[in-house]
Amino acid sequence: MSSDHVQSAERRADAAEAPPAGAETPYLELLARGASAEAYEQPVLLARAEGRPAEWIAALQQAKPLALRVRSELEGRRRREAELSALFETAHDLAGLRDLDAVLQAIVQRARSLLGTDVAYLSLNDPARGDTYMRVTEGSVAARFQQLRLGMGEGLGGLVAQTARPYVTDDYFKDARFQHTLTIDAGVRDEGLVAILGVPLTLGHHVIGVLFAADRRARVFEREQIALLGSFAALAAAAIDTANLLAETRSALAGLERANEIIQDRSGVIERASDVHDRLAELVLRGGGVHDVAAAVSEVLDGTVEFAEAAAAPAEALEISRAEGHAVRHQDDWIAAVAAGGELLGALVLRGHPGLDPVDQRTLERAAMVTSLLLLARRSAAEAEQRVRGELLDDLLDARDRDPRLLRERASRLHADLDAVHVVLTARLEGDAADADQEADARRRLAAAASHLAATRRGLAAARDGGTVLLLPLGPRDTATDLARRAARHLGTAVHAPVTVGASAPTEDLAAHPDTVATAYGEARRCLDALRLLGRTGDGAAAEDFGFLGLLLAGDRDIPGFVDRTIGEVVAYDARRGTELLRTLDAYFACGMSPARTKDELHVHVNTVAQRLERVGRLLGDDWQCPARALEIQLALRLHRLSVPAQH
Repeated sequence: MSSDHVQSAERRADAAEAPPAGAETPYLELLARGASAEAYEQPVLLARAEGRPAEWIAALQQAKPLALRVRSELEGRRRREAELSALFETAHDLAGLRDLDAVLQAIVQRARSLLGTDVAYLSLNDPARGDTYMRVTEGSVAARFQQLRLGMGEGLGGLVAQTARPYVTDDYFKDARFQHTLTIDAGVRDEGLVAILGVPLTLGHHVIGVLFAADRRARVFEREQIALLGSFAALAAAAIDTANLLAETRSALAGLERANEIIQDRSGVIERASDVHDRLAELVLRGGGVHDVAAAVSEVLDGTVEFAEAAAAPAEALEISRAEGHAVRHQDDWIAAVAAGGELLGALVLRGHPGLDPVDQRTLERAAMVTSLLLLARRSAAEAEQRVRGELLDDLLDARDRDPRLLRERASRLHADLDAVHVVLTARLEGDAADADQEADARRRLAAAASHLAATRRGLAAARDGGTVLLLPLGPRDTATDLARRAARHLGTAVHAPVTVGASAPTEDLAAHPDTVATAYGEARRCLDALRLLGRTGDGAAAEDFGFLGLLLAGDRDIPGFVDRTIGEVVAYDARRGTELLRTLDAYFACGMSPARTKDELHVHVNTVAQRLERVGRLLGDDWQCPARALEIQLALRLHRLSVPAQH
């Protein structure tokens, strides 16, 4: 064969092996617009639909995995770019650290966003109390979860803290590697968490806290995600370390300033008092809290100042301070009463500082006065929100405002949704108060607890008729009874006394029909009265819990519901089998529950009566002939007989 023939054959073979020109173009277009992985199936399907040659389709199939690899590589690079960008931004925040809480919040937010989890949170160890506490949460909706304090070594975080290594669980409640406790499990259950990843925050060889990412569904965390969360944990630890160093620096500077003031003449003392005044004024203006005041005064007085509840402060020294209006020495401490209008709100306690000059004593007293103003302002804000919620509920109960649009707008401003299904609850505090003042105080505590419950559940609350009424949304798996019992437990725990709660049946479309709220309130009050008459104080119930008495308590007289709950199984059995169990029951009760007289009434054999009654027992339960059940069954039979003509 000549060389020309050989070269021609090789060219033909190369042309057969090379993919047709342009076969990769559809995939380049998909890559350019960032299409999903599923879209990469379309070029082959389209080519087949268009009747393209087999070599063209083969070329497309050959190009597809390469395009998918390029797509995966691009996505990975974009993800790593986003992660590096977030880490860079966090490091930048750390470099300009001004507010530790803001930096930690940013770290938790970015960790949650990049890992794509439902919740992220950070806990810190408290060496003074020997436990850990939630410092920052993102995506959390459960108040109890956000306020958790955990003993050392408990829960997944305890395992991370003990081993100083990351741990991950795909299903928290099924994982036996760590110690479960009722408190932790209750908080995790409230939040609905399932899969949890925790990485340690370490300073040197010491674990100071844990950074978590969690989902409300089962999930497997990848190695890269664990490493990313670990990087954020390292930045968080660095932020905390920087803040501690800044605090130590400020403390050292305060000490130096104080030494310099002692050396200087008394004009320095006056300047320091003026500085305290400015700081306290700034705290008030920017909405600072009680602990901010204590921290500011601690820095100025070179000591530890804490806010204490009235019950936790030395009673005798506290009473003297309130009566005289001055700080009082108690052993090595100083006590300054925080009071307003004769009401004792607490105390500022300067610890371990027995020597206090008159200017410093006046500083502590002024701080106590500012603290009382802050507490009153906070109380006023809470009472204002409580009053607004109460006014809307009062208007619904009295049906004053019948414009659905205005009602919805008012509810929306309080984060309530009147288009959801709601239950009206009425609560009353049990127990006898020693005097009128104690009774009024107990009612205030109940109203405050109810208002807090309503705010956290997106509902409404108001004081009414010597008790409290709540309008709460009904969860998808809840019943009115469940809601009443939970409210009784929650309110009773909050006020440290039994609270009885009656509930209405679920109601809806409240904005369009506000008069239904008043009807439901009447039903809830009747349930509350029934509970108290039956001696079930401290419990919660709805009309459906009282059997045939529920017909008297319910606002809508749900007769079909009562009949169905009582003898529905027997009615359904007769309808399916064509039997006469209902007729037999009627005759049995009419004949004084005597089988012998019943068989004469029905003109059947006594064994037939026995067999039918045995079937009734299997359908209704073994206790169907006890007096209480028998009374309900007879009432249901009569109501069923009365309803039959109306159904045909």
